[in-house]
Amino acid sequence: MSSVFELKAPQGANRKKKVLGRGHGAGTGKTSGKGHKGQKSRSGGNVRPGFEGGQMPLYRRVAARGFSNYMFKKTYVPVNLILLENNYSDGEVVSLETLVEKGLIKKSEKSIKILGDGELSKKLDVQIEKVSAGAVAKIEKAGGKVVKNSNQE
Repeated sequence: MSSVFELKAPQGANRKKKVLGRGHGAGTGKTSGKGHKGQKSRSGGNVRPGFEGGQMPLYRRVAARGFSNYMFKKTYVPVNLILLENNYSDGEVVSLETLVEKGLIKKSEKSIKILGDGELSKKLDVQIEKVSAGAVAKIEKAGGKVVKNSNQE
């Protein structure tokens, strides 16, 4: 086992610091790689982020008006009855956990809505927060029941 003192950085990992302003023979002499004159060659000279050379900057050209509720928008993952028909047997419970187990939704998805696309011939016990009116009618027609489960986030 090697000690801490034997550890070395790999070849070429550490480079020498660039020495500026030490004559033209040093490669970065005289202007020190900053070119001639101008704002960016001066001490402390540079432009702020978003500066466009005096032109009205983009963040001031674009109107900032109104209100957006987008960040609070709640989206639901649609699950159609045809998927339930194909993946569940008669008398099973349809819940967030069983949908994840059967691979119909991802584990990270918490907001599900059952939609009425397709026919249902099996008696299922649906325990999901959101179920469309058409889906409720088809589930109850097949002999199942819908329990609005509000445990979802």
